[in-house]
This record gives sequence, structure tokens and C-alpha cells, in this order.
Amino acid sequence: MEQKKIIIIGAAGRDFHNFNTFYRNDRAYDVVAFTAAQIPDIAGRKYPASLAGELYPDGIPIYEEAELERLIKTLDADACVFSYSDVPYSYVMSLCARVNTAGAAFTMLGHKKTMIKSTKPVIAVCAVRTGCGKSQTSRRIAEILISNGLKVIAIRHPMPYGDLEAQKVQRFAAIEDLKKHNCTIEEMEEYEPHIERGNVIYAGVDYEAILRAAENDPDGCDVILWDGGNNDFPFYKPDLTVTVTDPHRAGHELSYYPGEVTLRLADVVVINKIDSADFEDIQTVRKSISKVNPNAVVVDAASTIDVENPEIIRGKRVLVIEDGPTLTHGEMKIGAGIVAAKRFGAAEIIDPKEFAVGKLAETYRTYPNIGKLLPAMGYGEEQMRDLSETIKRADCDSVVIATPIDLTRVIDINKPNTRVEYALQEIGHPNLEDILKDFIAKHK
Repeated sequence: MEQKKIIIIGAAGRDFHNFNTFYRNDRAYDVVAFTAAQIPDIAGRKYPASLAGELYPDGIPIYEEAELERLIKTLDADACVFSYSDVPYSYVMSLCARVNTAGAAFTMLGHKKTMIKSTKPVIAVCAVRTGCGKSQTSRRIAEILISNGLKVIAIRHPMPYGDLEAQKVQRFAAIEDLKKHNCTIEEMEEYEPHIERGNVIYAGVDYEAILRAAENDPDGCDVILWDGGNNDFPFYKPDLTVTVTDPHRAGHELSYYPGEVTLRLADVVVINKIDSADFEDIQTVRKSISKVNPNAVVVDAASTIDVENPEIIRGKRVLVIEDGPTLTHGEMKIGAGIVAAKRFGAAEIIDPKEFAVGKLAETYRTYPNIGKLLPAMGYGEEQMRDLSETIKRADCDSVVIATPIDLTRVIDINKPNTRVEYALQEIGHPNLEDILKDFIAKHK
């Protein structure tokens, strides 16, 4: 039987997982290339032979997605497999049109062949968009499980932007491990809050190997907590699926891929940010849940904020820094930093675009609709330097840092600054404690 030549369209995450679980050992397919999007500077590498397996002794090249049509023709590709997340349906179908026009089939893999079964109970936390509050929901769930005497091992959706071979399986149990693994700011934002709470977290590239390592963690493991990324569906077969929605982007839960998939798969749906959203938008989200997943348990929640030093905000012209991906492909224009700046009486929230340099200026050109916010882009040392320089150049009195990590630990900030921390707070019943009590009893 003639092999089908496949191009996997990705962004250094779901693409590698789809290859590992579906294509790697199947001689019916020949994966001739990956393409890369969303994240800067991840093309031009190879998926290494040590990860690609014996059918790919030379590894697999990774190209820019912009080259897709040329690659389809020069590599004589039969099909392109869409393998990344948090994109509107119009974008997906436009990409499909490009692929079909070049002569190839366009396809997407479901969870049946890509979810891995664990020997431990698995709770998956997903979201319908980047920036819904998935990470704070994961932390809340971990806290409840730990308070019940359980050992929780978190596994994070992949962010392998460096040496793929070295990142096959990564374990983070101490802050020092972040430096050991040369983590980017985005990676630190996801791993550090778990570490600070005494939680071990795994990530990397090969998610079967990661799962087996986590199940046999030296500190013990009772429950696997899948801390999903973007709005992707889980890599592991869950025993309980929690999906977080965001009424600040009401309607997106039914118009972004694969966010609607996560909504339809959910056992529990959290409507977050009820404290700062409009009533009509909250009702829109409720109607969406009722339409596609009427049997899901719905939990109402607020995203509460805590400011270290409100005096640094009050009456000041402030620069607000938020999580990078939430502002870029997440398309958010308001986050905890903006809420805090308004709530604590900032005189003005400055627009940082005119002060941006290097890679940050490039980010604003790529994502022109970012609001009056500075994305904490830090996918490498160059971006971290550009972030620090942009802050230095900004004409402001002080800086409001609304990232999940202590940004001053990794870059130089030469202005008065304060951190904004945020947490999930359920409103009424049912709440996550009720739901997890039943989960614990069921799984003994």
C-alpha cells in the first residue's frame, strides 16, 4: 500500500502529540514536515530522530506556516492535519481553503486516537479560550485535593520552545528547576504557581513518557491533574473534565476551535469572572452551555484580585503588564491588571505601544488589536531584554504586574511596581468542593 504523505500544521504542542500517538509508528503514513505558527522563532528546527522513532532516522523538518502551499507541492503531500488551538472557525476554514487549493486534503484528529489512558484517576481542566482562568481553576482543584490528603501531580499542556530532545520529559518541583530547564516567561507563568504551592508539575514533548513518569513520581501520585493549554482538549483520558468559560468573550465558546469541543466534553463548566462581567454576557454563556451540553454541572465563580501595594496604583499613571498569550492569540483587552488599575484609582492607564522595541514592537504589528496593555512576551532572552527595555522607555509613574509569576525575578524593572494576584472563588453551590468530594469517594 502506498504511503500517504502528511504535513502536520502546528504550533509546538498538539502537533507533536498527534504525531507521537497517531503517526509515529504507522507505516501507512509518511510525515514529511511540520509547520509552525502562533509562537515566534519555533520554525527552522527539526523534530529530532530520537523522538520521531525508527521510521524517521533523519528527524522531521519544521517550517513556517506561511510556506504551506509551497510545501504541499514540493513534498507532494496528500493531506495536512490541523493540530493547534484557540483559533476562530473562520481561520480554520480559511486554512482549509489554502490546503485544498494546493491539492491536499484537510483533516483534524479527534480524541479517540490521541488520548492516553492513565493508571491513576485523571482530572482535566480545559477552557474555551486562552485567558479564561483555567490555571487558577487548576490551582483551586489542586488545593482541594491536597487538603483531602491526596498527592496531586500536575501535567501541563506542552510549551517546548527550546531543545526538543532535552525537553522530552521535564519535572518541576523547585523554583531552581525553572532555570535548570531554561524556561521562558510563558513556561514560568504556568509552572511557578504550582511549585509555590508544593505541587510537582511535569511537561515536555513525549506525553506518554511524561504520564508514566508522573504516575511513578518519587514523591508519590494519587491523582493526575491535566492543566490544559489554550483551548485544547486533553491529551489524557479524563475521569472528570472541567471546562472554564469567560463571559468577557461571550459567544466565543461556540465559535473557536477546539474550545467548543472542550465545552461539549465537559462534566463541569465554570463560568468565571462573574464579578466583572455584564449580566447579558453571562446569560449568553449560560445559553451556550444549555444548548450544547445541558447535562453539565455549572459552577459560578469570581476571579478575585489581590494587590500587594495599592499606593503604587492610586493617582498614578500606570503601565499594565498582562500574560502574553492571553493578549495575543487570546485577544483579551482586559485582565486582572486593568481591573486592579481601575478599582484602585489609577489616574491613567498608559498605552505602551509607542515605547515598544524589538520583538515587542513586532508583536504589536502582528496583533494590532491588543489594548492598552503590555504583553509579558518572553519566549527567549532577546524578548526578555526587549520587555525590560520597553518598560524602561515607558512614560509612566509605576508598573502594575498582572502575570502569574514574580516578573522582577527574571527581568529588570526600573520603576515602582506592584503585583496583582488572582484566584478562583466559587459563588454558591454547586462548587468545586462538592464536586471533588464525590470524585474522591468514587475513586476511593
